[in-house]
Amino acid sequence: MKLKTVIAKIEEEISIRQAEDFDNVGLLCGVYDRDVSGILVCHDALENVVDEAIERNCNLIVCFHPIIFSGLKSLTGKNYVERAVLKAIENKVAIYAIHTAFDNDFFGVNHGICSQLGLKNMKILQPKENNLKQLTVFVPKEYSEKVKEAMFSAGAGNIGFYDECSFTVNGNGTFRPVEGSNPFSGQQGIRENADEDMISVIFEGFKQGQIVGAMKSAHPYEEVAYQVYSLDNKNHHAGLGMYGDLEEEMDEKDFLGFVKEKFGLEVIKHSSFNNKKIKRVGVLGGSGASGIRSAAARKCDAYLTGDLKYHDYFLAESKMLICDIGHYESEQFVAQQLFEILSQKFSTFAISKSIEKTNPVNYFI
Repeated sequence: MKLKTVIAKIEEEISIRQAEDFDNVGLLCGVYDRDVSGILVCHDALENVVDEAIERNCNLIVCFHPIIFSGLKSLTGKNYVERAVLKAIENKVAIYAIHTAFDNDFFGVNHGICSQLGLKNMKILQPKENNLKQLTVFVPKEYSEKVKEAMFSAGAGNIGFYDECSFTVNGNGTFRPVEGSNPFSGQQGIRENADEDMISVIFEGFKQGQIVGAMKSAHPYEEVAYQVYSLDNKNHHAGLGMYGDLEEEMDEKDFLGFVKEKFGLEVIKHSSFNNKKIKRVGVLGGSGASGIRSAAARKCDAYLTGDLKYHDYFLAESKMLICDIGHYESEQFVAQQLFEILSQKFSTFAISKSIEKTNPVNYFI
């Protein structure tokens, strides 16, 4: 199977276009037309992981963190990034990074954390803004279903855990073909009255090109009347972080012990105890200080993340237990999640999960 085909199938499950603008995701090195012999899934595509891929005959590494994050002006092997990329190129190993595309996915990084904690009623902590659009198109009634099916197939009408969502209103449309036209119905110079449906669908903005293209391909008119609107609605099924409720509330110390056990932690940094029960928990894998206020607004009793600074702990305001469990530690289930997704998606070649250690942070207890 060609690399471009493998990537297309991966992106059917996790769209790379839902990544944050600052991120560097997708194919970082590799040739699209090269055959894939095997896939190695990992957290960080470091040099030791590239060695592991070569040993396992895997010429595609699917990693969470992008090994190339900012621009490279040279490739001389002078640092850990250049050494990994050079070795991958020299051995014809492609590297594909998924990062914040998986952070923003409903069933991604933060869903994995919540599942590990056994949280119920999970919801997105920071829903994506400026993400949703609405397409309205006018279609001859007899072509209405054909156009809807085309738009649905391209990804329109997906709202949360529902798909093929639309709204249709029937009415009378008019048009007059003028010189140079080749009308589907009617004659030049004569105003035509048409029995038309007005179809409206909602979609994520990054799908606009494919949806409009599919709609036009299925539409019989030479000139299609349609409008695309940007919506103020937040997308509550995509975004950073999640929150949910524990099955049973816990004391603060019991909760910290529970987290240590579930995540295999040696230490947890946390804000002051508030002598309150923990029931609702917010999470944001990786560097998550930006989610503290959102967790407080959702009335979370505790918030788990990584990479917190000194002043971040003051934001607890004696209302919430803020916990820094570590950057890697909060994302430690990602490789297994990706392994399971890809194993279901591909059956014609091997999917392996890296056994190499890539967490750069160590603790002396």
